[in-house]
Amino acid sequence: MVGQSHWVEPGLVGEVHFAGDRMAADAALAPLRACADVLVLDEAARAPRLLISDMDSTMIANECIDELADYAGVKPQVAAITERAMQGELDFEAALRERVGLLKGLSEHVIGDCLGHRIQPMPGARTLVRTLSQRGADCVLVSGGFHSFADVIGAELGFDAVFANRLVIENGHMTGDLEGTIVDAARKAEILMEQIDRQALDAGQVIALGDGANDIPMLKAAGTGIAYHAKPAAIAAADAHIAHGDWTVLLHALGIARADWRD
Repeated sequence: MVGQSHWVEPGLVGEVHFAGDRMAADAALAPLRACADVLVLDEAARAPRLLISDMDSTMIANECIDELADYAGVKPQVAAITERAMQGELDFEAALRERVGLLKGLSEHVIGDCLGHRIQPMPGARTLVRTLSQRGADCVLVSGGFHSFADVIGAELGFDAVFANRLVIENGHMTGDLEGTIVDAARKAEILMEQIDRQALDAGQVIALGDGANDIPMLKAAGTGIAYHAKPAAIAAADAHIAHGDWTVLLHALGIARADWRD
């Protein structure tokens, strides 16, 4: 049953309240997705207590490992493996170790140069994270990439905690190895559940964000999984997909007025 509807921003953003089956409403609105972002969310999602997000191609516009590979002169090889891994065609950990192996001998100094000159936050990412944080949500960044990038990006965007992989660096150069537990698809979902348990939350109070196959278990474990300009497998697993706009689309969908956004 369709209830009240109104313009959030006249001619740009509209909101419709309805009672009934979310999947039926989602299917009915599907034709609109060719030209607009349409997010159908449960009411509980509009006041999230936990936001958990992937980093590469989700919170930032880059794949950090591909950018590092460019410095090493092996970007085409690494990028091809990255694409297949994000499509779900390769085992994530094996693909990650293969790509990191190609970085052996690269100076750690390129990380700072890469952060300063190549890595770009996704439009609206900082506003989304800082707004939800200000409204009481814990914001957690989970990355199959590297702490060398994720710690800096997480602090810049306003995340409360960061989980990522660690490159082994000796004598100022990458060894081509990783240390510690690998943050893969299963580990991302495990971190989500650990955060839920730690805070005694219901899954309905959790929003997860991602773009690739290694985000699927996390997207499914959250009460609301949002795919962002994503691969087909991630779109199919998510509850909603942002395909046209930036991360402020989600703020609109959560009913947060522009005057209440935080940068």
